[in-house]
Amino acid sequence: MKKFRLAVTVLISLLLLAIAGTVYYVMLGQWHSASFAAGNSNTVRVYKMHDAEADAAQEGEAADQAAEASGTLEEAGKVIRGSRVEKYRKSITVDGIKYYKVSADLIGSEADEAQPAEADAGAEEQAEGAKGEIEEIKSTVFPDDSNDLYMSEDSLADTIDDTVLETAVYVRTPATIYADKEGPAIASFAPKGTVLPVAGHDALLENGFIHKYKVAYTTLDGQLAEGYVYGKYMAGTQEEADANYNEHGEYKKAKKDKFRFNLYGGEAKNLDYYPYEKTPIEGNEFCSYARTMYLNGEAAVHSDKYIKIINKTDCNAVVMDLKDGYLAFQSDVAKELSPTSYKSAYATVEDYKKSVDALRETGVYLIGRIVVFNDPQYAKDHPEDCIKYAGSTSWPSGFSRGVWEYNVRLAQEAVEKFGFNEIQFDYVRFPEATYDMSKSGNADFRNKYGEEKAQAIQNFCFYAADQLREAGAYISVDVFGESAYSYVTAYGQYWTAISNIVDAISAMPYTDHFQGDEPWAHPYDSVLRWAKRAAKQQKRLQNPAAARTWITGYNTPYWAPSVTYDSEKMEDQIRALEEAGLNGGFIPWNALSDINKYKQYKSIWNE
Repeated sequence: MKKFRLAVTVLISLLLLAIAGTVYYVMLGQWHSASFAAGNSNTVRVYKMHDAEADAAQEGEAADQAAEASGTLEEAGKVIRGSRVEKYRKSITVDGIKYYKVSADLIGSEADEAQPAEADAGAEEQAEGAKGEIEEIKSTVFPDDSNDLYMSEDSLADTIDDTVLETAVYVRTPATIYADKEGPAIASFAPKGTVLPVAGHDALLENGFIHKYKVAYTTLDGQLAEGYVYGKYMAGTQEEADANYNEHGEYKKAKKDKFRFNLYGGEAKNLDYYPYEKTPIEGNEFCSYARTMYLNGEAAVHSDKYIKIINKTDCNAVVMDLKDGYLAFQSDVAKELSPTSYKSAYATVEDYKKSVDALRETGVYLIGRIVVFNDPQYAKDHPEDCIKYAGSTSWPSGFSRGVWEYNVRLAQEAVEKFGFNEIQFDYVRFPEATYDMSKSGNADFRNKYGEEKAQAIQNFCFYAADQLREAGAYISVDVFGESAYSYVTAYGQYWTAISNIVDAISAMPYTDHFQGDEPWAHPYDSVLRWAKRAAKQQKRLQNPAAARTWITGYNTPYWAPSVTYDSEKMEDQIRALEEAGLNGGFIPWNALSDINKYKQYKSIWNE
């Protein structure tokens, strides 16, 4: 008999639980449906009642009747745009706007307080507790008004494709307008503060931001066209776009960074210092302290004897030429865009790759070096992209987007074919004679978009960094040591404007380039004075690049060598960099990649 009673009790309990579950799911099915958070920014506001006088839905009311009420709302938090929310039929109207009750995962400070508690479906195991459980389930579906969450009708979309509500975006950071949804093809340029009507987008990211907006723009000849801009450079209002950003005071300091007379390179205050996000690339660990060896084009292809030194030291990175006056390999991109360069390429793709693979086997971090704007061979093919001065068109202009695209496509090809971890761009500047050219007023710099020279150099860095990161590689840029001083150089380099964007900044404070009484004879003192300046510039940025510095790796001065640079002179330079706080590593510069010179100071690569 006891067993029979127990069986009956269990059976009744299970039946009541089944009924409770059925009521629960029926009520859910009748009273809410899936929606998506929609808005014109990456987050969408969620509200709760404040001293509201609402007519709560009554038990037994028809499921297709929404409860209407009026009252006062206060923000309870936010949800990520595109996230799924449960929309209930219950609604209230405040100031003529309809708000629906929702269940959502908030990211605001009051999220935990605002979300209704979940039902404890297993609290009662006995039959006599089932009724209480049903009441608890019901209270979850219709919680107390003070805990209800609401979203406006306009912020709830039926599909995720309908969650992006922007009709226009405002350019916060000067932005390249791309011709296509993917790839480096440049259609136009949008300076800071430009308003761009939105015609669509490519992808909604997990954080609610847009990867690229499809926008309408006016071409230089007055025609309407469409292209794509990165969402990370856009703002939601004109006021946000026009503001100048840097919580660490960089913009305030930059306003004072002027040379005593006009160098024609531009003004520091007109550059952008909004922190550029430098996230790690999956499967590609950045070399934060690089003990680097430089290999010119010939050495890059014939690397056996250099590998012997690498294997006997702690050298952990190699810079290999891809283009410096001539191409190191027969590039398909060059074949298309610069036939003159292609014809004079040093090696085949197969021979170059064989050497790269051999170097990779040593475990070194691979950096491909590309000389950008000093390219006489490209100049022969594209004089229209070059500075025109005194009848010459030998230097591709930093303003010319054709030059940008050629070099970035070449970099992308190198990453794809050879697997470089990083691309280093050199000669990212206007020529040394730029000041005289500008002062004369007789130079045509091909300034299509009305940029200052330093703006063009920074905008190239933005463009190159975006494209290289999508290709899976880091980016570094070489700069003159002078760029660390507190003014914009005539040729357009300004330290903080570049360090803010790239992963590594590689200055060239060669000791025989300094002024004074034979500074090359005192490498520690000469480099330390310069390095303190550079370190000061680094501190002005929220997220500066790694300072990986070129050091003098040849006998000095270069025009009449009198001081031999051995391991001691090299170590003096490295010690000066590190004492000043430039801890990104070093690269000895030796244009010939002289193996005998490398043997003389091979100990510098050891930890």
